[in-house]
Amino acid sequence: MARYIVRRVLLSIVTLWLLATIVFLMTWVLPSDPARLILGAQAPEQSVAAFRLRVGLDDSFFAQYFRLIKGLVTFDFGHSWKYETYEVWDYLRTPLAKTSKLAIIAMIITAPISILAGLIAAKFRDRKLDRGIVLVGLAASSIPEFVTGALLAVVFGLKLEWFEPVYSTEAEKLSLWGQLSYLMLPALALALAYFGYIARMMRAGTIRALDSDYVRTATMKGLSSTQVMSRHVLRNAAAPTITVMSVQIGYLVSGIIGVELVFNYPGFSRVLLDAAIDGDLPVLQVAVIVSALIYMVATLMADLLIAWLNPRARLELGAS
Repeated sequence: MARYIVRRVLLSIVTLWLLATIVFLMTWVLPSDPARLILGAQAPEQSVAAFRLRVGLDDSFFAQYFRLIKGLVTFDFGHSWKYETYEVWDYLRTPLAKTSKLAIIAMIITAPISILAGLIAAKFRDRKLDRGIVLVGLAASSIPEFVTGALLAVVFGLKLEWFEPVYSTEAEKLSLWGQLSYLMLPALALALAYFGYIARMMRAGTIRALDSDYVRTATMKGLSSTQVMSRHVLRNAAAPTITVMSVQIGYLVSGIIGVELVFNYPGFSRVLLDAAIDGDLPVLQVAVIVSALIYMVATLMADLLIAWLNPRARLELGAS
């Protein structure tokens, strides 16, 4: 197991280096001038030239590339080009924490409900209850989360007034419990978007486990259905679901721009989008790399959790 973890960490380092190289190349070949994007089209040429010199845009290709790699190694990412008083990490830290909080709440809502729905659908497969759960899941997953978010904001925010329809800076003065009124609707929009996918994966994994020889053997030994489910089915059925959830965690951190815009939520995705529009390359580059790092950590944690749940997977990891 230790050898597997070391190998995954080393592979992650190589992957991050390749990703940083690709991100740098993509930003290097952008047709627009970042200095012009930041200073504005009407800025005088003298100001643009001074800005390019100050941030190092006139340096050679390799000088800029090695500056990015050195920053990743030393965790010194420099300053934002648009907001020069902010260091890049200080600028990203607060939005990342806000989006992580929203993602955790969304997963707390959707994970148990989706897993339970998948188990029920598998137990009553090909019956009306199974078809109903699959149909609801497909309907929820087929609607973009920003559309669901807008509907939730109108119904539960403006009409019923159960929750706050948009995020406000007033929420930052409240405790976490007080902030739930502002966070519930965007979290529900995300939870509905992933409910169907997670439930279908759990259903498929459970059906595969129920049809296996070891489950039939356990049933023949006289174990109750509850014991069979808890001891044998859940441990084996959960693996694909955990994998899917780990992938979604990475997306929830950097890919929920629609929800953040609908609810005026100052999260990580909005910072990433703004950096791309404004030409703030240090913020954009580091934000993309941080997103990839979160995804890699989430998948590694998922593999270790699967190994803990499933002895066969543990043996495979130990042998690798």
